[in-house]
Amino acid sequence: MFEKVLIANRGEIALRIHRACREMGIRTVAVHSTADAEAMNVRLADESVCIGPPASRDSYLNMAAIISAATITGADAIHPGIGFLSENAAFAQMVEEHGITFIGPSPEHLIMMGDKVQAKDAAKRFGIPVVPGSDGEITGEAEAKRIAGETGYPVLIKAAAGGGGKGMRVATSEADLMAAYTMARTEAKASFGNDAVYMEKYLSHPRHIEIQIIGDSHGNVVHLGERDCSLQRRHQKVLEEAPSPALNAEQRARIGKIAADAMRSMGYKSVGTIEFLFQDGEFYFIEMNTRLQIEHPVTEMITGIDLVREQIRVASGAPLSFTQDDVVINGHAFECRINAEDPETFMPSPGRVTDFHAAGGLGVRVDSALYSGYRVPPNYDSLIAKLVVHGRTRNEALMRLRRALEEMVIGGIKTNIPLHSRLIAAPDFINGAYDIRWLEKFVAGEI
Repeated sequence: MFEKVLIANRGEIALRIHRACREMGIRTVAVHSTADAEAMNVRLADESVCIGPPASRDSYLNMAAIISAATITGADAIHPGIGFLSENAAFAQMVEEHGITFIGPSPEHLIMMGDKVQAKDAAKRFGIPVVPGSDGEITGEAEAKRIAGETGYPVLIKAAAGGGGKGMRVATSEADLMAAYTMARTEAKASFGNDAVYMEKYLSHPRHIEIQIIGDSHGNVVHLGERDCSLQRRHQKVLEEAPSPALNAEQRARIGKIAADAMRSMGYKSVGTIEFLFQDGEFYFIEMNTRLQIEHPVTEMITGIDLVREQIRVASGAPLSFTQDDVVINGHAFECRINAEDPETFMPSPGRVTDFHAAGGLGVRVDSALYSGYRVPPNYDSLIAKLVVHGRTRNEALMRLRRALEEMVIGGIKTNIPLHSRLIAAPDFINGAYDIRWLEKFVAGEI
């Protein structure tokens, strides 16, 4: 097992990883920008190293600074967390070349799944169902028209190197196909430095279902059920639940086995999430996230398995501590992403936290690095806390979530807690009758 792990991230996920390490008897190193000098994970780590100014490109994306910090502190592993360099194959390769273990998949798998065209091709090879569309990058306008005609309108044009909803455009007919194609390429180039795009059939009312998997270096791969991430705004997840109210036991077992078998064939090692659109009883592969997910706590709540601990274990060469037969789905869980933003306009709301009280009680978990007096910097993602609840049934968990939101206090800045309270009181949500476009309509007052 590792003696010292450098955590190359910030905020609640850095604190989450620190806690797992401490429970395993592993010392930690926190790296931080000047804006995060007073962060909770920096205060609690055994050692800390400042790696640059507030801008991410000069700190949390500065590979050389992070490698140097690991070298001077004697860290024998680096956990990249979520975002930043967590899916960067060049960084993973650099870490390994310096004799340090990267707590994540191999660079080869990061490359394969980091490009959406390659990922879709790999999904087909390994027996994962995919959305009808182009076999790879669209090379010109003529090809775009041909594929759209074969697939049938509407179609979705997506950036091959994309994420977060950038570089995505819908075309409902041939008349607006070229405009959508050009705009998607332009946005993809600006956002990712790569204007490659591909095309998929546009599904009108899908759910967003993702399967959590984990594999080790001994050929073992298991799945831990699904999460429903359909509640999204501008392609950003807002609230997740597990298991999905839209799936039955047969569908759950079928897609879980497909995902685990595919990753076993691929030789995948570490945690990962395979994301699908689900409509009319069918699953369609979207992408794979080769890292820990923000919403991993809902899976932990319903399985009792510590995913971060297991991720660290398999990175050290240990086999999984459980088999597929050991995975039992128990009850129901929700996660609310609490952001520092105006609940009406969704504008960021950085600033000093004057009061902080985390909700508590049976089945309630709050993952947050906030404390009274902490100043939320304006330089990073607005996620500041995750409120996670568990109950024996979906209704029990929902009632517990309602109560926990009432208890949660974050003063001095605006948060989206009021939005969550409104959201979970909506009849469609209570009945589990929503899809990936429902929240946009709800926010707009259309439903």
